[in-house]
Amino acid sequence: MKDTLIFGQTLAFQADPFQTPIADAAQTTSHGGVLIRGGKIAAVGDADTLRAQNPTARIIDHGTHLITAGFVDAHMHYPQTAMIASWGKRLIDWLNTYTFPEEARFADPAYAADISARTLDLALAHGTTTLTSFCTIHPASVTAFFDAAEARRMAVVAGKTCMDRNAPDDLRDTAQTAYDDSKTLIAAHHGKGRATYAITPRFSPTSTPDQLAAMGALWAEHPETLMQTHLSEQLDEIDWVRGLYPTARDYLDTYEAHGLLGARGLYGHAIHLEPREIDRLAEVGGAVVHCPTSNTFIGSGLFDMTGLKARQITVGLATDTGGGSSFSMLRTMAAAYEVAQLRGHALHPAQLMWLATEGSARALHMSGQIGSLTVGAAADIAVLDLASTPAIAQRSARAADLWEALFPTLMMGDDRAIAQTYVAGQPVKRQA
Repeated sequence: MKDTLIFGQTLAFQADPFQTPIADAAQTTSHGGVLIRGGKIAAVGDADTLRAQNPTARIIDHGTHLITAGFVDAHMHYPQTAMIASWGKRLIDWLNTYTFPEEARFADPAYAADISARTLDLALAHGTTTLTSFCTIHPASVTAFFDAAEARRMAVVAGKTCMDRNAPDDLRDTAQTAYDDSKTLIAAHHGKGRATYAITPRFSPTSTPDQLAAMGALWAEHPETLMQTHLSEQLDEIDWVRGLYPTARDYLDTYEAHGLLGARGLYGHAIHLEPREIDRLAEVGGAVVHCPTSNTFIGSGLFDMTGLKARQITVGLATDTGGGSSFSMLRTMAAAYEVAQLRGHALHPAQLMWLATEGSARALHMSGQIGSLTVGAAADIAVLDLASTPAIAQRSARAADLWEALFPTLMMGDDRAIAQTYVAGQPVKRQA
């Protein structure tokens, strides 16, 4: 396959801009380029220099568009795609009214295949090149998602959602079947191509202690996998957990006591954390995933980005489709900015872009593989038009630097701002 050079403005990160000054953490080039070879990034630098060094490469010139790593969505539910933006419920009612009836449809493998394809195509149209998804209790829902991702050459993370109580009869498994099904799916998919398996108890209220223990035992047997679940999303949910696990010190302890606390754990939401929970997450290196559009849409609360990052806790960013109200990581970054503002902190555009790319990749233990414009990483790339609408264009035209030009797209952009998406070096977004 012939080498490809793509030109435009480029944005790459050398360090975490929450921990390092922006000027040192982010590297921007006004006339930059990325050399793609064999589906990976072979070089990043000045466009003219790369052109001179690679005279036979195919050239795609994106002009003044911004070339960045493809977005990494660290927590979502692909089975909820068709019911996104459902009106007016708190978490528990929302699950019972909308989510569980929709997830029951995934007993049909054809339906699972259809929604898998729809979800991934929507993600790619929005510049998202990696999704981390909960599936349903049906093993076929997991296979459908991995198969659809393989057809698109995408790196994804997914797992069978496990629930053996407080769910409809047709959406419950058992401790044993959850263990057996998950183990079979790990053997079938984990590490095959670009697939990563995540052991997936939905959350403590829908799993008995026996099931959590079974998932913990499986994770101990397969420490190379990830583990994803939910943590401290809403106050009434936390009260529910206290009633179901009366001996637990806190919500996190319901996982810790059953072997489900670790460095490769992904804990979605994590809004209302106790001091002990923060201490333990920092000690073990577990990652939390911020889902701002979901947290505001369902009225969950305000995530403490600044406080958790100050404790050196890894934070990913996610749409949480369909509790989240958008497929767009641009809209998700805007919501993250708004939530931080309500807590008294203005996140810099570099910090928002970090969260949506390298930050989420670090949460998934895929730093250097995805979410990064660095040599050796997969050429999963998003190209942003910083003047995609008249409103954005008139504001970015007044910008004094790249950050000021980028910020309107982060606040007001949508799929129109995605000029192109590359997966493993191949352009995948149809041009108008």
